[in-house]
Amino acid sequence: MSRPQCQYCQRPSSHCLCPLIPSLTSETQVLILQHPSETAHALNTARLAVLGLRSAKLVVGEVVSVPADERNNYLLFPGDDAIPLESLTQGERPLRLVVPDGTWRKARKMLHLNPELATLPRVSLPTGLVSRYRLRKAPAPGALSTLEAIVTALNILEGEGRFDKLLRPFEALIEAQIDAMGQETYQRNHGREA
Repeated sequence: MSRPQCQYCQRPSSHCLCPLIPSLTSETQVLILQHPSETAHALNTARLAVLGLRSAKLVVGEVVSVPADERNNYLLFPGDDAIPLESLTQGERPLRLVVPDGTWRKARKMLHLNPELATLPRVSLPTGLVSRYRLRKAPAPGALSTLEAIVTALNILEGEGRFDKLLRPFEALIEAQIDAMGQETYQRNHGREA
């Protein structure tokens, strides 16, 4: 028998995150392209981004398309040809950040399956960022969850700290997962203080 679930945040009713989810708007549109395997993931940070950010949209699929309109599309994904996000100027707006969501391997596969994505100019976040996602081992220094990357990008583009409220349900989700597994299990598997 499954536990009752909140229809909005899709968390168990006893761990509903809705009171923590803000309702923010950004000038920058965010298009999250989610790999299908991520949709049922318990720690789905892309879903939290879309719930808390009215200017965000989630598209699920390995093969996707990016809208062609007046917005300048930028792929938020590291690469040799990526320019620092902070170097974008006001003249390059209105803009849309296209954000792949999945493991690094799956995100790269999505780029491979969608040649249109590969033609978008790439932007990257500053180096040296530290993830708050204490339940996953980062594949590389500076690797952030999808939600953290979006918050960091929007804060760079539209004002430091403006979008930090998006992280409240994320942090509560992590704390609940750590509490559920117990401090001893957390320490054994992740080797850090909660």
